[in-house]
Amino acid sequence: MRWLQLDPESVARRAEAYGVSLPEPRLGRFVLRGALGFLLVSLAGFAPWTLAGSWFYQRIGEAGLYAVCALVFIAASGPLLHRLILGPGSLPRFYCLFGVAFAGYSVAWTAAWLLMPSHTGSVIGLAAGTAFMGWVIARAFAAAAATLPVVLALFLFNAAGYFLGGVLDSVLWNLDPFPFPRDVQVILARSSWAVLYGLGFGAGLGYAFCRVQTPRR
Repeated sequence: MRWLQLDPESVARRAEAYGVSLPEPRLGRFVLRGALGFLLVSLAGFAPWTLAGSWFYQRIGEAGLYAVCALVFIAASGPLLHRLILGPGSLPRFYCLFGVAFAGYSVAWTAAWLLMPSHTGSVIGLAAGTAFMGWVIARAFAAAAATLPVVLALFLFNAAGYFLGGVLDSVLWNLDPFPFPRDVQVILARSSWAVLYGLGFGAGLGYAFCRVQTPRR
């Protein structure tokens, strides 16, 4: 993926041309930025399902709803997460990289879920999706040696956020009595899933982008 110019030599030349120095990649900062940034992205990405799930189901079906959510995830990601890429020109490069990576992740998860609508399907989809995403990120940064740890981190953090969020969603969804109207209960339940999923997946992304950019230092 040389066309993104994220390999160490291209980044160094770009930083020199702009007269800027590259900051030291700090894991804690990257993980925090990824977690908080993707938390907001996740709330936006879940919004079509959270606020209008029935409407989308009736008009474009389950797969269509997931496609809309994926597009919102990608659209919201750039402003909140592009600083995970060091150096000038990070916004368009992040959009290109994350767009490809998240689209592949979404297709893998959606296909597995539609074929096996169960925890098994979710695990298979998450594994396939994060494997593709980790490979794409490592390849873009010419950091092949980081592929395995990046894939593992993305899968583990993603799975933790996804399944813990699902548990919290179920608890809030079935809480009875609930002090607010049913519509509010549904929104809060689904939003809680979005929060935990965003924190988990975002932390994995923070680790991934820090890991693939650390060797150049």
